[in-house]
Amino acid sequence: MDKILEAVVMSSYPNNVKQGLVRRVIEAAKQPMDSEQCWSMLELSTKLYLTGDTKYKREIGKEVLEVYGHYHPEEFEEFFNVRFLLSLLQEGYGPLGKRSHYVLDYIQLGLQFVLESPSANSIFSLLRIEVLRKVCERPSPKQCAKISKLLTQHPQCIPTGKHQVLFCQQLIRCIGQFQCVSEGEEDIMEFLEQVNKVSGLLQRIWRTQTSAILPSLKELFTIISSTEEQEAPSNALASVVQFVPLELMDGVIRNLTNDDSITDVQMMTAIGRMIDWVSWPLGKNIDKWIIALLKGLAAVKKFSILIEVTLSKIEKVFSKLLYPIVREGALSVLQYMLLSFQHSHEAFHLLLPHIPRLVAALKKEDSNSATMSLEQLSELIHCMFFRFSGFPDLYEPVLEAVKALPIPNEDRIKHLLGQNAWTSQKNELACFYPRLASKSETGKIGLINLGNTCYMNSIIQSLFMASDFRHSVLNLTEGNSQPLMTKLQWLFAFLEHSQRPAISPESFLSASWPPWFTPGAQQDCSEYLKYLLDRLHEEEKTGKRIYQKLKESSLMSQAVEHHYLNKTLIEKMFGGKMMTKIRCLKCLNVSSREEAFTDLSLAFPPPDRHVHGNTSVLPVEEIGPQFIEPPENPSQLAGSPWILRKAPTAGDPAAPPMPVETLGFQEPGEAANPLSGDAVGVDAAKDPLSAFGEQACAPKDSRSVPDLINYFLSPERLTAENKYHCEKCASLQDAEKVAELTEGPHYLILTLLRFSFDPRTMKRKKILDNVSIPVVLKLPVLVAPEETEEVCRRGKDRAAPGSGFMSVVYDLCSVVVHSGISSESGHYYCYSRECTDTVPHGQPRDGAPKPASDKQLDFEIQWYLFNDTRVSFSSFESVSNVTSFFPKDTAYVLFYRQRPGRQSCLLREALAEAGRLHGEPSLHKDLMEAISKDNILYLQEQEKEARNRAAYISALPKSPLWWRDFDRDKDDDSSSGGCSPAAGGGGSGSFHGLVF
Repeated sequence: MDKILEAVVMSSYPNNVKQGLVRRVIEAAKQPMDSEQCWSMLELSTKLYLTGDTKYKREIGKEVLEVYGHYHPEEFEEFFNVRFLLSLLQEGYGPLGKRSHYVLDYIQLGLQFVLESPSANSIFSLLRIEVLRKVCERPSPKQCAKISKLLTQHPQCIPTGKHQVLFCQQLIRCIGQFQCVSEGEEDIMEFLEQVNKVSGLLQRIWRTQTSAILPSLKELFTIISSTEEQEAPSNALASVVQFVPLELMDGVIRNLTNDDSITDVQMMTAIGRMIDWVSWPLGKNIDKWIIALLKGLAAVKKFSILIEVTLSKIEKVFSKLLYPIVREGALSVLQYMLLSFQHSHEAFHLLLPHIPRLVAALKKEDSNSATMSLEQLSELIHCMFFRFSGFPDLYEPVLEAVKALPIPNEDRIKHLLGQNAWTSQKNELACFYPRLASKSETGKIGLINLGNTCYMNSIIQSLFMASDFRHSVLNLTEGNSQPLMTKLQWLFAFLEHSQRPAISPESFLSASWPPWFTPGAQQDCSEYLKYLLDRLHEEEKTGKRIYQKLKESSLMSQAVEHHYLNKTLIEKMFGGKMMTKIRCLKCLNVSSREEAFTDLSLAFPPPDRHVHGNTSVLPVEEIGPQFIEPPENPSQLAGSPWILRKAPTAGDPAAPPMPVETLGFQEPGEAANPLSGDAVGVDAAKDPLSAFGEQACAPKDSRSVPDLINYFLSPERLTAENKYHCEKCASLQDAEKVAELTEGPHYLILTLLRFSFDPRTMKRKKILDNVSIPVVLKLPVLVAPEETEEVCRRGKDRAAPGSGFMSVVYDLCSVVVHSGISSESGHYYCYSRECTDTVPHGQPRDGAPKPASDKQLDFEIQWYLFNDTRVSFSSFESVSNVTSFFPKDTAYVLFYRQRPGRQSCLLREALAEAGRLHGEPSLHKDLMEAISKDNILYLQEQEKEARNRAAYISALPKSPLWWRDFDRDKDDDSSSGGCSPAAGGGGSGSFHGLVF
């Protein structure tokens, strides 16, 4: 019968004809027959099953085997013996070089017919040894899946005792070497199914034998932490972790993180490879294990590992949000990585270029998964905005992308940040400042934040960019007996000449620290600035002069020399004078008091005070240096108290209204009428720069800096509880108080009083009103009558003959921005540019320096953004728009520099002459040596760090293809099915890139 069957199968008849003939043979096999005939048929069916070159032949072999196993059990048991199985497993079947791949399938098929036979236990014992030997030979995923299928169906064949632990470990080793060589989607799905079968076997073993779990996990960690492997282990290992009981997680993580035998490089390699597992599409709880290990490393303060791994892997994790099948786990890991990385903005900033594209892809996908992910992503982004404010130029595209998404409230943000921080001790992360490989492309140097010291960093950078002040400080002589000024000189010198990307102001912080400030807490930068300038002023005022170069200048008369040598550097640079006058409205007596100031604190007008003006000039009805005439009839007081009149005293010069102004841009030589609607002075159609003039002005119904100054200078009525005690009347009387600027400072500092006390909450609240900032400002300064004529004759400053006031022109040079809603929290950063006179020192002058045109001052001078260690190029457009994009980021302290004019020319000539005689500030020997040594030390540190990082990075698993996930997302509508970012679909190529 075997000959007949073989002839039929090998014939060229059609399959349907063959099938009829085979059916007859199989039916005949169900009848009793002799043992020899049975063996012949079993040998033929074994041959067909194991070496058949077509599926049809193998199916015939399988059918015949099943019939003989069922109808001739004794002959089948005798044929399916231990010796035969051993030869199959060890030597294979078929000709040399073409061994059959179906041996394991054949054994599984035959086992079902010998389970009750006397030889069953011998077969099981054999198979327990042979499957262990097989997995030690690292079979292919397909063969491994066949072993798993065999053992799952026949658990009696699973190795026992010590061999069982070894078997689990070797099976994990096999999984670590699995690779899917094909990019076809069917092949990938088959591969995933094979991996699942193998990891499913491990789950079955662990359920019955929990003692095998920890040795298996130890082997898994050994594989993923190995730094010697040429090729990274397969991501298929992720399938193993999903079956580890979560109740073991705490113990496993604690043992790993406290094991001193595991080096940092091994740990970094392991966690890096685990993070790569987020791309495994069928894993469960993988994100929980990754996060648990990250938290465990934070608990034992392995911050260097966490930083390196986060910075190297976060972009790859982010890219997986494109794929619905792995999105949930990837988002969990991303959330923890970002929310825990709170010492630096580096990790978040790595993602900024990719966020808009991801948001667009998720919106296009329009699925429940995408919608939920967008909401969580928006919450995460706003947490990062809150934690790392001060980067408006970088954040604008991201803010635009997420503007339509929900915004979490501040309590939610603080909860998330507080819940996920690596440590509550800020000093524990003090040594892990943002890594900056080289100086900023701007050439400027940043300042390290020493724990909520951004308020000081912003002030120092603003003072440093005040070039006249900087040069004066750097020109200090050695041994000037001014310790704080000397520390400032050293700090400025390092900011000028260091090779470091950022330096630590620790020494200056300890020296300039106001004693009532709380260490580590956010402070008011305006309060710090006032304290600092006052300290520097008082230190010099005690007789320790620092500005001897002015004294040496032969250009100065004795009177002028006396005038300037009696001033400290702070007075020369930041000091102005203001006259406060109070007029009794009954007897008309005026009392005056002149006082010095280094800054003007500008309150916000009440909401009912509106501003009227045109696009470039902002006149205010309530303008400052005027008095209200006393009414002839007291009943007239019932009207408005803000009536502008001439001063009635005969000795006072007439004072027609002169509001604070913003300047438009005039062509050289063209007169500007600041009260006309044509103050921009350049046809917008002809010159595009003219449009910028409008940016310096307030939009309708908003405040501007000139509004606040005019409000500051406007008359104040003293009545009711605030009545004035008139010495002449010897009683309390209604009066009017007015402030007049009598001397404009070289650098005008304006503080916008944004923080007010709220009696309801008993806290200081912040006024978030947007205030437009003019790039050029005209300030009214009171001058003596004889000076007015000289001013008009010079024509350098705007003054009305006989008015008593002249306009001093100031250029904006720094803006300190506060980000947040409270003075006790938030973040400070600053915009700065270096305003200098355009006439080179030493050139002949015709009485006064020639100022640059408005265009030169406003467009040719580069703006910079200083945000602690980060310094970047910026623009006045960014300064103007920052509050529009980020409502909590508001201008707080402004620095303006006075343009050359009558008031400032003596000081400027002295500064210019000092510059001509001495050139650039020459630092004394000790300071030069200190900078030189530190630069050498920095180069050595860089070399050492480069070597260490090379060792670290080489240990990290390579992820060269993560960026392709974004490149694929280019509105590729041709793909369908699978996991594309656009609609939950994607071709086989994208799927392969996702997993492998």
